[in-house]
Amino acid sequence: MSAAKALCALVAALALAPGFALAAPGVMSLDSCADQYVLALAPRDSIVGLSHRAVSRDSYMRSAAVGLPLRRATFESLVAARPQVVVRLWGGDARLVQALEKKGVTTVTLDDAADFQGVRANVRKVAAALDRRAEGEAIISRMDAQLGRATGAGKGRSALYLTPGGFTAGAGTLIDAMLKAAGYANASKAPYFAPVSLEGLVMRPPTAVVLGLFDMARAGADRWGPGRHAALQRVVSTRTAASLPASVVGCPGWFAADGARMLAEAAR
Repeated sequence: MSAAKALCALVAALALAPGFALAAPGVMSLDSCADQYVLALAPRDSIVGLSHRAVSRDSYMRSAAVGLPLRRATFESLVAARPQVVVRLWGGDARLVQALEKKGVTTVTLDDAADFQGVRANVRKVAAALDRRAEGEAIISRMDAQLGRATGAGKGRSALYLTPGGFTAGAGTLIDAMLKAAGYANASKAPYFAPVSLEGLVMRPPTAVVLGLFDMARAGADRWGPGRHAALQRVVSTRTAASLPASVVGCPGWFAADGARMLAEAAR
């Protein structure tokens, strides 16, 4: 038997041996949203790079990121890390993606999911690329259980999502899907993300206000100027149902179901 055939036979035998598993492919994420999927799905020892925001306060999986290599989304960083799989939502430009593909690196681009079905698709996409399908289905099952517990809690009451920058979220956003999952009717009639009308909010206040990202707001520049208006402050102070952290609403991930659960718990 030739040396090559002997090596192939040895690899095949080891693959069939109990407890033997081929090493997971090295994986790197290029932005904070991709970080969450990599941290949740990839074996820790296979992660060769995360974005520098992986350990930030608005990172849902930040505790799992501690101690792992943080890298910039540059070609030089990728050459140094030598990943076999790269996951991204918005990180890296088209030239970088093309360069990765030319080098045979599997690139998984997440969709900016606007509903929970889109989140399921993203989880399955990354899980398939990493050959971690069972882990992906476990994440989806947990998400669906959270959504099931939240169903109907808002009893159809109107709720307005509000950020420190004075924006709200309407149809076509994961925030809208989150509100509906918790049984609320979205008070915003404009699609996607749009500025809130101070006059409309004061004259026709919603039954509930849901704050988002306020845990990341700084005094001064990040504060919503109209938010200092006494009339609006009364609406917010008397009608706030919940304040959702940036780690839950900052990225299109399965953890948006945590937000729906928080809203449901506040409604009961």
